[in-house]
Amino acid sequence: MNLSKVKLIVSDMDGTLLNSKGEVSDLFFELFHELKKQNIHFCAASGRQYNSIVNKLSSIKNDIFVIAENGAIAKKKENLILATPISAKKIKTIIPVLRTIKDAHIVLCGENGAFIESKNEGFIKLFQEYYNSYQIVEDLTKIADKEDYLKIAIYHSVSSADFIYPVVKEFENEMLVKISGKNWLDLSDEKANKGFALKQVQKILNISKEETLAFGDYHNDIEMLQEADFSFAMQNAHKDITQIANYTTDSNDNFGVENVLKLIIK
Repeated sequence: MNLSKVKLIVSDMDGTLLNSKGEVSDLFFELFHELKKQNIHFCAASGRQYNSIVNKLSSIKNDIFVIAENGAIAKKKENLILATPISAKKIKTIIPVLRTIKDAHIVLCGENGAFIESKNEGFIKLFQEYYNSYQIVEDLTKIADKEDYLKIAIYHSVSSADFIYPVVKEFENEMLVKISGKNWLDLSDEKANKGFALKQVQKILNISKEETLAFGDYHNDIEMLQEADFSFAMQNAHKDITQIANYTTDSNDNFGVENVLKLIIK
């Protein structure tokens, strides 16, 4: 494994760069500055909204690329690289179907903020970890024409695979349906995945797949890992990701990302 070829590092956030408490380590920031000195670029790629990602990485936000909403939007500082919204028509069709799922909570994700109908305090407290900017509205279908929306995220407290996916799989022929975590499932435009967004970042930087290193842990990381020859699954990753990635590293609670970054800097 010749890590001296690496010019771009892209990392998922939850379950990967963030530990179980949702924190980025001080060590990562130290290593980031060493990578920057070596002209190695860094990109954060997450299902989170843009504001939530830069909040976690605020001290370096002007030096990194950010892929948010599972690839539906990508930015460098305030420069928009990519945005792939869902049509208002699809939103109006899908929301009533999602409302039939018992104990599910729906999030309509805009470029600058998220919108929810739920008034469940437990859900709102949990949801705020991923969505810093949000509004509660009476009816999501009534705001479908108001702006461009990048993603519909659905939360279920028990299992997204068991309770949400069976209801939404009928939309797979017209949208990207991604189980993005144990409790979350995302619906977005067919092109809106982390791999497609990463390709745009690679083009801007003139960096190849052979010079890219990626870290991930869940199904929404698959396309991104496929765009990097140095693809790493976290020790805590879903088994499907371990099978797809070319390499493995330690868990997110055991500095899995940082341990590989140290090897690159050496």
